[in-house]
Amino acid sequence: MPSFDVVSEIDLQEVRNAVDQARREIDTRFDFKGVAASFDLSDDSILMTGEQEFHLQQMLYILRQKLVKRKVDLACLDPAAPVSNLNAARQELRLKQGVDADTAKRMVKAIKSGKLNVQAQIQGDQLRITGKKRDELQEAIAYLRGTDWGLPLQFTNFRD
Repeated sequence: MPSFDVVSEIDLQEVRNAVDQARREIDTRFDFKGVAASFDLSDDSILMTGEQEFHLQQMLYILRQKLVKRKVDLACLDPAAPVSNLNAARQELRLKQGVDADTAKRMVKAIKSGKLNVQAQIQGDQLRITGKKRDELQEAIAYLRGTDWGLPLQFTNFRD
């Protein structure tokens, strides 16, 4: 039976490169001269620190530009509210990877309500969709692409 997997993954190397490019641009920009601003990349988040919330907004704009140039989907970023005190401000951007359980359940429900002749199974942080014909699977892909799920979707492991 033909099948494919629905996953949500980002290329962490491209994210790392975009953060490095944004860091270099911050170092050379005139409006950031003398400002203690930095990006810190961890496994699943990016921490931006600056002196004011205005700096964080500018840093987020620069980072988004660099991510788009690197072909990283911006839906993978989940920005938290900025936290500021008298002399510093910081904001955490979480990187969303994997299809969480609630989104996977909504996808399965949408596929069933769409009257598609495919079966969907939740397997950890991905969704496996199987069908009898390749055309049915392509309809399922088109159906899933037509809806905004709040995260970037990739369709992998297509087997005939």
